[in-house]
Amino acid sequence: MIKRENDKPCLFVLDTNVLMHDPTAIFRFKEHDIFLPMVVLEELDAAKKGVSEVARNVRQVSRFLDQLMQDADKDEIDAGLPIQPFGEYGSGVTEPPAGRLFFQTEPLSQHFDTVLPGTTADNEILATAQTLQQRRAERTVVIVSKDINLRIKAAVLGLPAEDYSNDRVLDDVDLLYTGMAALADDFWEHHAKEVDSWQEEGRTYYRIQGPDVAEWYPSQCLYMEQDDAFEAMVRKRRGETEAIIELVDDYRVPRHNVWGISARNREQNFALNMLMDPELDFVTLLGTAGTGKTLLALAAGLAQVLDRNIYREIIMTRVTVPVGEDIGFLPGTEEEKMTPWMGALMDNMEVLTQTEGGDWGRAATNDLLRSRVRIQSLNFMRGRTFLHKYIILDEAQNLTAKQMKTLITRAGPGTKIVCLGNIAQIDTPYLTETTSGLTYVVDRFKDWQHSGHITLIRGERSRLADFASDSL
Repeated sequence: MIKRENDKPCLFVLDTNVLMHDPTAIFRFKEHDIFLPMVVLEELDAAKKGVSEVARNVRQVSRFLDQLMQDADKDEIDAGLPIQPFGEYGSGVTEPPAGRLFFQTEPLSQHFDTVLPGTTADNEILATAQTLQQRRAERTVVIVSKDINLRIKAAVLGLPAEDYSNDRVLDDVDLLYTGMAALADDFWEHHAKEVDSWQEEGRTYYRIQGPDVAEWYPSQCLYMEQDDAFEAMVRKRRGETEAIIELVDDYRVPRHNVWGISARNREQNFALNMLMDPELDFVTLLGTAGTGKTLLALAAGLAQVLDRNIYREIIMTRVTVPVGEDIGFLPGTEEEKMTPWMGALMDNMEVLTQTEGGDWGRAATNDLLRSRVRIQSLNFMRGRTFLHKYIILDEAQNLTAKQMKTLITRAGPGTKIVCLGNIAQIDTPYLTETTSGLTYVVDRFKDWQHSGHITLIRGERSRLADFASDSL
């Protein structure tokens, strides 16, 4: 999991939040050993009750530990239990673990009240790690924690401490797949002999051959800086040297709008092509505030539900993480409880229902749309199956990879899922840009031909919003 500069064996002291975040963490350290302080087991015991994701993870950790300790006596526990893989303990384990699991079986904490006053759980972990470092000079003792402040304390005391990085999708968020690629200005000159073009059902296709194809992904958007008229999407890849691309529709033309909405830039045009394509079952849109993610997804959903009858209804949902202080319990049904969280939906519905029929016409349009747009909470998604639905998941950057998997696997035949988010605006504790569930699915789905992704760049909300995004 963690690469070291030398070959010295490591003893990793795990903080409680690592196990709460990833219950399979004890299997992710390859040949290195793991040490669990007693205070970590006590914190796990205190957090096991409830129906939250954290409580479920804690109960899973307890089951793993119980299986590892099965039939082991006191001497075997003191000597360290071999971390043997069993069953499907999680995805992503590339190598079977070969280390040992040690539990704290005697008091190790040396209370240094002058440096760290109090007996908090973090201080107990630090004191335990310092004692282990003194007793096992032949080992490199490393604290692994998702808590930045604990790592800062460890650095003050001269103890090695690192973040748990096994759940990190990428080393740097700048490496995240954007969904687009710019072709060189002389692209056609180099490929003129290998290009075949034809039209089929009003669509224009090209067969491209050459080494550039190896760097393309299914549904990736291609464009040329010098030629605004050329915007295409990769439809098929045959090996590493041949691909079929298709020219996309131009939704920037007013007569070719989607529910009254026209694309204002290249990225929005690519996004509308993906959203309106029934062959793409999963679409992700990344972008900062004001780039039009929700408006484009909702307009495309209404066009396909009411005009084309491809889907039966739109389901809108999001993670309920407040920006400020919580306002307490909300009255009413599930949809009424979710309404305060759906300000983005209401604002965009107002844009999409600007009819010419006056107040009466606007009210009638609102009633029609609300009958086909349902608001649901993520809390009740487990166990459901959605048939012929157009699902919009807003603020998806606040979901973990496991939560994202739980939601996407709810999709039944004929269902399309659209995930929207801004990974620079994460509100969930212990999630970062490189560990967010949205980053995870963008990276994992980029090779699947029935998915599409685009990163929206330009804000189109207002000149005030654009200036605030750039300057504040």
